[in-house]
Amino acid sequence: MSRLTTRYLGLELRTPLVASAGPYTRTPESALRLQEAGASAIVMPSLFEEEVAREQDELSRALDQGSESFAEALNYFPALAAAESTAERYLASVAEMKQRLDIPVIASLNGTSPGGWAYFAGEIEQAGADALELNLYRIAADPAQTGAAVEERDVEVVRRVRQATRLPLAVKISPAYSALANHAVRLIEAGADGLVLFNRFYQPDIDPDSREVIPKVSLSEPWELRLPLRWLAILRPLSAGRACLAASSGVASGVDVAKALLVGADVAMTTSALLRHGREHLATMERELMAWLDANEYFTVEELRGSVSYAASDNPAAFERANYLRVLRSWNPPNELTTRPQLP
Repeated sequence: MSRLTTRYLGLELRTPLVASAGPYTRTPESALRLQEAGASAIVMPSLFEEEVAREQDELSRALDQGSESFAEALNYFPALAAAESTAERYLASVAEMKQRLDIPVIASLNGTSPGGWAYFAGEIEQAGADALELNLYRIAADPAQTGAAVEERDVEVVRRVRQATRLPLAVKISPAYSALANHAVRLIEAGADGLVLFNRFYQPDIDPDSREVIPKVSLSEPWELRLPLRWLAILRPLSAGRACLAASSGVASGVDVAKALLVGADVAMTTSALLRHGREHLATMERELMAWLDANEYFTVEELRGSVSYAASDNPAAFERANYLRVLRSWNPPNELTTRPQLP
């Protein structure tokens, strides 16, 4: 066992560095290059249920078109060239990655219906994935739906998928829940083996000339890691011995990985840093993590995990309030005197 060995979703990983879902994890060839660069596991992009449903609807319309025009057409269907569906291509990619890679392959699923989540989870297990990540990406824009209803639906999804598969199950969530700690515990109780913090909401832009909505992807920045760090620290004592934790968003360096481990993460996931600097940046991050361990006299990553989590506080609420006050008082406006009025 090396100094960087860790466990995630019951899988032993060489390091805490996981390549999260993105362009580099889409194909077996690209994923193999990530493995060679130092990734200890990969998360595939999601299989989206609505894409599968739309494809099926388009095929049905194509088959039905003109079938009622002539009597002899009632039993006629056009000869279609054999073509794989979106779901079939995804499952084939899972199977091929398992054949070609030595590191764990974590599939990802984004569903729209409880039945769809469960069905495709079973199919992904049959394809040979090592684990499954549920990507709960949802905008709560329906004014008739309460926050409690949104959360209950997510819990039910996890419960249904847990019943449908024996795969280790991670749930990737957003921070936009009214009582995140409570919701996280409920997800674990419903069957989640791990939580990934956090899903990023991609904000569309507007073209003022054409007045069209433009999809635009912005790569994450290191400062975005602060939000996952806070919640990793809060959730570590609540999940200890029950579920593992993964940091996602803003992981750009080996020091960022160390921060995530300090507050309780089992692994740190990265994509944006690799898109900026190339797959080889994984080796750089690994060297930086080792250098940080040496400089701070830690022999293994297990020694530092969770040492800065809320478990060290008898009163987490008071601890959070103290940090809040410290942050408010930490700002020094430029060109100001060192003395300034004290906040109440």
